[in-house]
Amino acid sequence: MSNWYVSESDSWYAPLQTQSAPQTTTKKKSRTWLRALIAVAVIVGLIVGSALLFPNGNAPKGTEAQNGSGFGQFIQPPNEDDGALPDDYREFFENFYTSTDTSRTVINIERTELPIDFACAVAPAGEEITLQELYRGCAPSIVGISGYMNGRSGYNWGTGVVLSSDGLILTNTHVIADCDRAAVTLFDNSVYEARLVGADSISDIAVLKIEAEGLVPAAFGDSTVLEVGDRVAAIGNPLGEEFRMTLTDGIISAIERGMNYKGHSMNLLQTNTAINEGNSGGPLFNMYGQVIGITNMKMMSSYSSIEGIGFAIPSATVVKLVNIIVREGSVTGRPSIGITVGAIPDEARERYGDKLPASGGLYISAVSEGSDAAAKGLRAGDIILKVDGVEVSATAEISAMKEELSVGDTMTFTIWREGEIFDVDIMLVDTNDVYG
Repeated sequence: MSNWYVSESDSWYAPLQTQSAPQTTTKKKSRTWLRALIAVAVIVGLIVGSALLFPNGNAPKGTEAQNGSGFGQFIQPPNEDDGALPDDYREFFENFYTSTDTSRTVINIERTELPIDFACAVAPAGEEITLQELYRGCAPSIVGISGYMNGRSGYNWGTGVVLSSDGLILTNTHVIADCDRAAVTLFDNSVYEARLVGADSISDIAVLKIEAEGLVPAAFGDSTVLEVGDRVAAIGNPLGEEFRMTLTDGIISAIERGMNYKGHSMNLLQTNTAINEGNSGGPLFNMYGQVIGITNMKMMSSYSSIEGIGFAIPSATVVKLVNIIVREGSVTGRPSIGITVGAIPDEARERYGDKLPASGGLYISAVSEGSDAAAKGLRAGDIILKVDGVEVSATAEISAMKEELSVGDTMTFTIWREGEIFDVDIMLVDTNDVYG
């Protein structure tokens, strides 16, 4: 993210003052229908990333992020003083789903030579350890990431994880987005200039390289065996350098939570572990001291207090993509439909009755240029009832079906559009062609 309470997409950083105490967020009054909708599960809040932009003492323009995700920010509608939902369901969804930023991520950091002889792997779990033992053993594998942009004062601030003893460092792509150089601060406070191995804006995974020896690599665990209720802990650098190496703990709150990032769905781990701006790119550990996720976003709201809803990229995803990035510098060949979708809240279905499908369905809030979905005429406001003949009501369902296919394959979508139902065959395209 690019750091100023900004859009969840390329810039999910919250602006901070350089003083030790962050500025207090000023909350707005919400209207009755917005307060009611804030009870809706996952799409209730403002999704923001968790890295920081330090503007060299300038106070932030505002403490409220602007969501670019298209997934879950409520925009105050005009002339809605009576507390009722809008008469037109399309107006409701225009306020429920914000516009989606699918702009390409640009990183101008000097690149290192590829391929790199390294393989990230999942290690078997050992004995469960205490939080004190976890911190002592794992903290040396955590680093601070500073990203600098030419022509701008200040810097981006995030967290990273040591991958290899000779200086491979893992972080989030959004931490170094738009940056021209990066520096890594190690556990012993030494600072190294970093070169870019590669970055993937789709998965939000990036790898840097510093010229160092004798570092302590983190161990990776198996995220596929996690269960809701498992204890986890995070070590990171929230709210600036003065809070480096902060340990927080909690549990796994949900598995494979479908969240939207830059117009496509990510299946993430959900946790109530405290994650704040500056934690981006840092580890989520199991109680064996193994990295089972990389923290990358949290839920926030302008209308209500939301606590304990953070997210991490599963280690199963991270390990696979790191190994591709160190060989090739980028990730290609992933199929994409080119649409941004979300569930239909029960409140909307109750309010608009027969103006919406009776059950199920996913609302299309955006269609990406360059996709076959756009070429075939799908548009924001359409509702997906079925995919390949199977009824759908969650983004993760479509994602799972898509991941079984390849670029060039076709999926058949049953679409509801203002009472009419029809089928459309959509060819999958390379994700980088529409979101890279």
